[in-house]
Amino acid sequence: MSIGNKKLLVICGPTATGKTNLGIYLAKKLNGEIISADSRQVYRGLDIATGKDISENFKFQISNIKYQNEEIGYWETDDGVRVWLVDVVDSTANFSVATYRGLASLVVEDVYGRGKLPIVVGGTGLYIRALVDGIDTIGVPPNPTLRALYGRKTSEELYDVLFHLVPDTIIGLSFSERKNKQRLIRRIEIAQSNRKKISVCSPDWDVLFVGLTAQCGFLQKRIEKRIDQWVTEGVREEVATLLDKGVSWEGQAMSSLGYRQWKPYFEKKATVQEVVERWKKEEWQYARRQLTWFKKDERVRWFDVSSDGWRSEVEKLVSGWYN
Repeated sequence: MSIGNKKLLVICGPTATGKTNLGIYLAKKLNGEIISADSRQVYRGLDIATGKDISENFKFQISNIKYQNEEIGYWETDDGVRVWLVDVVDSTANFSVATYRGLASLVVEDVYGRGKLPIVVGGTGLYIRALVDGIDTIGVPPNPTLRALYGRKTSEELYDVLFHLVPDTIIGLSFSERKNKQRLIRRIEIAQSNRKKISVCSPDWDVLFVGLTAQCGFLQKRIEKRIDQWVTEGVREEVATLLDKGVSWEGQAMSSLGYRQWKPYFEKKATVQEVVERWKKEEWQYARRQLTWFKKDERVRWFDVSSDGWRSEVEKLVSGWYN
């Protein structure tokens, strides 16, 4: 592969559409490696409800890549496919979009250097955008003082603060975004930063975006079935283990879908059934938000996984582009 023609395959779309399975299938066909773009799978210990699907046959290996003096590891499937950026940090740590971009950029270049195809797989749209296109606000660092100050405010109070700072910003916020304290605080942090924003240039890559979707009824049933399976596999016990290890409900990891919903249960304010019902509803809402995000990108070529022959159509498209 020539330096001027570095190809990058992106497989994106809402949760439960089979992105990882497709990615590994294509990696085996095209001598590729997987780079996860999932904001939940970066945490060690968050295994079941993040859908990591790490088999007992998979091996965790340490690479020769370092990021901020930390060695980067990867999982290797029983077929020899490397899966990067899963289990990156401890469940008590914070993980930013800037960190993801730094790590993913290094991995992509390493994959290129070994003559393989990097395949970015995931549903965290902001991660994918940061890697492929760059984000100018990525240079605004966290402000601990500001976060401590605003962390005591309600989401309604934070919304008012943001409105007075940048009225235009709040127009496009969804109801869930207006209730998300962490995201509101980050927006305030960016708005109040006096530091000059760093312009991040997008790399010179030949990128193909493959989007997986499905009919609403089909996807919703698949989401609900998957959650039922995770409950059977022991996600409640996994949450209990995280709490025993000192992971806080206020921590970034525990704000993840499939984990934060269990707080009322452990506070004896909800039953397992109530938790699961709420989780299914919010997971479905999340899938719809993911679809809305990716549908805005006209580069994405969409395939309906509830239709016949979709995988062969994807393989035909990708093979033609790559070869």
